[in-house]
Amino acid sequence: MESSGEKRGRCCSEEANLARREEILETATALFAEQGFSDAVTQALAERLGVGKGTIYRHFPSKRALFLAATDRVMRKLQENVTRNVEGIADGLDRLERGVATFLQFFADHPSFVELLIQERAHFKDRKRPTYFEHREVNIQRWKQLYRDMMAAGRMREMPVERITNVISNVLYGIMVTNFFNGQPAPAEVQAREILEVIFAGVLSDEERERYLARRTTALQDDHTTGSGPFGGASDHEANGVDATVVGIASSGGGVDGLSAG
Repeated sequence: MESSGEKRGRCCSEEANLARREEILETATALFAEQGFSDAVTQALAERLGVGKGTIYRHFPSKRALFLAATDRVMRKLQENVTRNVEGIADGLDRLERGVATFLQFFADHPSFVELLIQERAHFKDRKRPTYFEHREVNIQRWKQLYRDMMAAGRMREMPVERITNVISNVLYGIMVTNFFNGQPAPAEVQAREILEVIFAGVLSDEERERYLARRTTALQDDHTTGSGPFGGASDHEANGVDATVVGIASSGGGVDGLSAG
């Protein structure tokens, strides 16, 4: 049976290992962002940390494993940040807006994190799905449930929640990368509000929206009748998916006073 001293020693050892691992990942993130995956060397990392290379290899068996662990840490920290910031917000739209703003601010505060995600796409093409999208598939589930709840409450039109999450997620990913290269044009809260206003309220006037929807409905019916798609011969399934997404965004008017994100 273990003594209390042995338990304390093991606990302290585990805590020390976790702290060392976190220190390595934080320093490696900065090094990879500065020098790139190909040029960054383990010796340089060891020198920054003030340890021998063996210490690094005890935690990460290769530079590849270290880099992928660093990208995984980015996404875990993002999730923790969003969860913390939306906690306690009851209204779904307010929660969504806060989540979007938190996402944008997180990457604005940590440009090295964006750099890692971009490098992963460039250097690890053998991976079926990059770390960002692996985590997104898990983290997005709570937002799908939020949309289902809002549809049930009559606050959103009925449509596949996957369509909503795909559009919002892809828009956010693109804006995150654009902000990284061109600078963030407005505070994260303002950007979040503008993004969701366009997505939920659309850009068309009420009168024009009705004309647009009527025109698209007629076009879809004609496509079904002729068996041809409106996008250069796309299949009915492909064309309907694109049209429904466009129509969904354009017709989601109203109720955008307290937008939310996540």
